Amino acid sequence: MDAVFYDIVSTPLGAVTAAVDADGALMEFHFMGESRHPAKLARPEAAEHGPGRFDAVRRQVDEFFARRRETFDLVLKPQGTPFQQKVWRALCDIPFGRTISYQQLAIAIGDINAMRAVGAANGRNPIWLIIPCHRVIGKDGSLTGYGGGLPLKRALLDFETPRLL
Repeated sequence: MDAVFYDIVSTPLGAVTAAVDADGALMEFHFMGESRHPAKLARPEAAEHGPGRFDAVRRQVDEFFARRRETFDLVLKPQGTPFQQKVWRALCDIPFGRTISYQQLAIAIGDINAMRAVGAANGRNPIWLIIPCHRVIGKDGSLTGYGGGLPLKRALLDFETPRLL
């Protein structure tokens, strides 16, 4: 594997470990804390510390949380199988503030029978928030699994769709 660089990115919902390749393509973006899926690349044993390589990531994440951005235009390079890549591309089509079910996601990739595989691919997404896996919910509207835990998923969804008081 070519050179990989990591850093910690601050967000209002907590710190994120992030990794980019030598060209600046984002490979990993994981909230720290209660995560069931710790970062694989964004750590000292696997990558070189390179804080100066994350300016675009920081700027776009800051704009997102300041409500000045609803989509990201970063170069993404998640590592996964062709099927996972297909699911992750479909996740990027879910609009800000909207949710879909795993069934709807399976239909979006052209295979209604792939709901479990879609769920597994969603759970393996290495670029949280930017590839918005938090926008996938149960068919009945319930919150279902999220690598960072359901409280973080709820916080992200609440941020995107604030409730009127």
